[in-house]
Amino acid sequence: MKKIFFYDYKICNLKKTLCLGIAEEDGAICRVCFSPLKKPECFEEGETPLIKKTSVQLDEYFMGKRKKFDIPLKLNGTGFQIKVWTALQKIEYGERRNYGFLADMIGNPKASRAVGMANNRNPIVIIVPCHRIIGHDGSLTGYAGGLELKQSLLDLEAGI
Repeated sequence: MKKIFFYDYKICNLKKTLCLGIAEEDGAICRVCFSPLKKPECFEEGETPLIKKTSVQLDEYFMGKRKKFDIPLKLNGTGFQIKVWTALQKIEYGERRNYGFLADMIGNPKASRAVGMANNRNPIVIIVPCHRIIGHDGSLTGYAGGLELKQSLLDLEAGI
């Protein structure tokens, strides 16, 4: 059974409409999403021990005390998307990379646009750190939680 539970984190309230939904499927986290307290279809609302553990690790991350997450993940997507999301997890805390770098990482240097689309569909925000991907010119690019939140996450990781 798929479970989801919503948490209200201070950093997510920049727009006062976002919270984080953390979802579990088959003993692994399958989704961390910015959401206005709306349960996705096919999920039952409820807090499991793994969802709670993930919440604690996210709290530690937001306080600057955690740089890596230690929870099982279930990445649901196409083979290409999973390849991109797996590569994202290799980008270290505090690093910023661009879509071309990520395309090179997966061995497909001409796939910057496709990498961008896979990044856009990342179902496990923050833990699969799509916020660390910026434009080739150093500019911020789209983010599910908005650019202000993306900048806040980058600032957090930079120690600002």
